[in-house]
Amino acid sequence: MSERSVSKRKQQKRWYTVLAPEQFDRAELGRTPADEPDQVLGRTIETTLGELNNDASENNTKLTFKINEVASDSAYTEFVKHELTRDYLRSLVRRGSSKIEAFVTVLTTDDYRVQIQPVAVTTKKADASQEKAIRRTMIDLVRETAKDRTFEEVVDSVVEGRLSSAIYSEAKDIYPLRRVEIQKTTLEARPEEVAAEEEVSVDVDEEDVDVEEA
Repeated sequence: MSERSVSKRKQQKRWYTVLAPEQFDRAELGRTPADEPDQVLGRTIETTLGELNNDASENNTKLTFKINEVASDSAYTEFVKHELTRDYLRSLVRRGSSKIEAFVTVLTTDDYRVQIQPVAVTTKKADASQEKAIRRTMIDLVRETAKDRTFEEVVDSVVEGRLSSAIYSEAKDIYPLRRVEIQKTTLEARPEEVAAEEEVSVDVDEEDVDVEEA
């Protein structure tokens, strides 16, 4: 391929400004090139909460967004993952303390399925019954949070630290805690995907039913 044809292909590429979801104030996440708008769809962009808020103290929180719409020169995204950095998580754990994790899958009021992973770190070593009680508290509060909130509201509660604070307030009475965090939040399925899975499940159940003829 000649240098001229390569140069022509580069000129044909169009640059799209990638924007965060409305709940993150449509902050600019960067720019991405493509020959056609459809090629931009599905691309993921990773940033930190610190970069979005211009606050270096929040750089331990990573956010991942996925492009789901293109209009003119703008590419719009949806939230797909929130995750704390490994270095930050390691810094929370001290020798002689307990690290208690939970993995909770919830359905929001607008039918988004989300997995939320809280983690609690104690000041000293907790026994098995205390760890079990703290884990139960984390699971219950995560489920309670999602029960009457939309997907956007759940994400806000996680990113802004309200959910971790609520867990800390409840669980610290079980055993002294050093820190509670939501270490990871992942969008597992959108409403249309949840509906499709439920429809398939109903179809399978109906096929498994034995019908007796009189």
